[in-house]
Amino acid sequence: MSQPSAPVTAQVTAAEISRIAGVTRATVSNWRRRHDDFPAPSGGTDSSPLYDLESVRSWLAARGHVSAASPSEELRTTLRLHAQSGGGTADLLLLVLAAAGRSAQELTAAARLPDADLVSHARRDAATAAEAVPGADAVRFEADTAAVLRSLYVCVRDEGGQAALGVLADRELEDSAASGAYRTPEPLADLLAGLIPGSPLRVLDPACGSGTLLAAVARRGARELYGQDTLPVQARRSAVSLTLTAPEATVTMRAGDSLRADAFPGLVADAVLCNPPFGVRDWGHDELAYDPRWAYGVPPRAESELAWVQHALAHLAPGGYAALILPPATAGRASGRRVRAELVRGGALRAVIALPVGASVPLHVGLQVWVLQRPEPGGPERKSVLFVDTAEASATAGSGTGAGSGGTAGATRTRGVGSRSASLDWAGITARILGSWQAFREDPDAFEGEPGVAHAVGVVDLLDDVVDLTPARLVRASRAEVDPAELSAEVDATRRDLVKAAKSLARAAGHQEWGSAGATARDWRTATASDLARGGALTLLRTVPEGARGRAEAAQAAEGGDGNPEPSGVHAVLTGADIARGSGPTGDPAELHSVVAPLVAVGDVLVRAVAGGDGPMARVAGEEDAGALLGPHIHLFRPDPARLDAWFLAGFMGAEENIAVASTGSTVLTVNPGRLRVPLLPLEEQRRYGQAFRHVHELRAEARRATRLAEETARLLAGGLTGGQLLPERDAAEREATDRDGEAAHPHGAGSRHSTYGPPSA
Repeated sequence: MSQPSAPVTAQVTAAEISRIAGVTRATVSNWRRRHDDFPAPSGGTDSSPLYDLESVRSWLAARGHVSAASPSEELRTTLRLHAQSGGGTADLLLLVLAAAGRSAQELTAAARLPDADLVSHARRDAATAAEAVPGADAVRFEADTAAVLRSLYVCVRDEGGQAALGVLADRELEDSAASGAYRTPEPLADLLAGLIPGSPLRVLDPACGSGTLLAAVARRGARELYGQDTLPVQARRSAVSLTLTAPEATVTMRAGDSLRADAFPGLVADAVLCNPPFGVRDWGHDELAYDPRWAYGVPPRAESELAWVQHALAHLAPGGYAALILPPATAGRASGRRVRAELVRGGALRAVIALPVGASVPLHVGLQVWVLQRPEPGGPERKSVLFVDTAEASATAGSGTGAGSGGTAGATRTRGVGSRSASLDWAGITARILGSWQAFREDPDAFEGEPGVAHAVGVVDLLDDVVDLTPARLVRASRAEVDPAELSAEVDATRRDLVKAAKSLARAAGHQEWGSAGATARDWRTATASDLARGGALTLLRTVPEGARGRAEAAQAAEGGDGNPEPSGVHAVLTGADIARGSGPTGDPAELHSVVAPLVAVGDVLVRAVAGGDGPMARVAGEEDAGALLGPHIHLFRPDPARLDAWFLAGFMGAEENIAVASTGSTVLTVNPGRLRVPLLPLEEQRRYGQAFRHVHELRAEARRATRLAEETARLLAGGLTGGQLLPERDAAEREATDRDGEAAHPHGAGSRHSTYGPPSA
């Protein structure tokens, strides 16, 4: 008779131990060296040892180290233990959907049940949601899943259903070894939804990924949401996520390849939104050669993107619109010329929009959005196509990766979009694109466009030998339409602003209120934000789902604060990108769907909830922020001014090392606010540090302003010179030489004092 195998336990790395304990990696290394009873490695290698999780937890508990892990981190850890014993996560997605509909009291009661009762309770809960998730089998929770179930209930209670869903989906994607699954940034999803005129009721996404494109259009009133994805885990994730975020909509999800096995062959949709996989060679070219969807020509083997374009058109009602995110090669690749020509000639292609680099994965490529409309029998003739080029939109610092729809793609794609997309000026990009699109759609023949940005090109002019639909090439020609005198005046005004900004930056850089600490750096005695909150020195507020309102208010009361009154009226939303780029609130209140958002007050300390990207991680709310709604990816700390200086708090909380220690995750680093540490200093000393941090903030703001104006001035000059509106002056070289000699003699007087250009009439 064989002996029963020993139970499998989870193993953790030193980095994971540091996150569990809320300390640095160096502290864990010190523990290993100084404490003989520290658990010995149970696996791994000499350079990357692994430790038994339960042994580590016991060792930490014996020394009073309470776990600093957030509920989502605890869920991720227990899932890892469950996976090592052979457990899956598919049934847990059902449980998330069911648990999200329970009150905080019901979730707390469930988490406290004995293991056997908890398993039975979870089975009943999950069974109630089985119909909403595609491919869901009979729920089969066993006794060994009790720890996971308990962690899941707590995570949903404290962080909401979407947080638990994200952990489960990431775990299942890892288990399936699925490469190329990623999330499209939420601002991009909102942009695509905004390109669809009116309020479409029935919307399809044939490569739905995590469902964010459908979520974006649901916020605009869509009530029938249809999605399909090749990865079953993505289809299940979308079903749960959309049911949570759009409970008033009918959600229908299917798993499978939309091109080879369309799950909705008879569906006629009002709109199609899609971010399809790019560069797929094996998309079914041979077997689909005679498919009736190819009304504009059989897509070549290397043009899977044109197959997705025609798939979208085939599902549209006459007059319906589609918006797809495509790689730039689709617009000009020789193999796709015939299909592109037919799309233009038939009036199906309405607009091609170039996005800045970093808008979505792959981050190094400037993607495009194609807007299509299925022609109506007897409808108006389409004489032109709109081209918009925002590829040169300036990137400002930002953070807070939004959720997004995703597809599956080749090896160039990654699971996390990171912070590069959020660093873009999405408010400006969206306004420019939607403004041009609306004006063009209302009267294409009278559309004047914006030189260098938006231009309508006649169909006849597009149907040449190459049918190159690249916006940059077609929009660039419109720059010659700029009035020389107007451009010259604009350059002069921008240059004057740049000179003022440069002087302000020089003053900020010359200010000094600090000195050397001596031979060794100062050693701090610190406390976590959780400790300070428990002591009443500060209150932590955050935006929470509507269903979590009761527990959020309870948490705020426990931390010594009474939160904010119910917001009324229309408020701007303060976003993570606003903090990073130093702007006032720019978010749209309509994007805060089914959430409770506190109001920002002067003196609040705001910390971005997603680490990474350029720009500061924290700042103190000023008058321009007061009264704004708190965005979903920001932690708000409200300090007691009698005990904590706000700028002191922001300076240390936003420090790079502090953020790194308090962050968890693989592709997207999420900041755990309770683990941020602050030195314990007298209030007077805090204020001295706070004053220094305020100057650092001002220096950064002046540098951003000067950089922005320098880029804008250079852009206007380069465009004017190459477009023929500006001419270099004949004596420019001599004057520049004189200026250089003068600046060498008087280096502090250097600056842009002379204009070396003028309009052609000068």
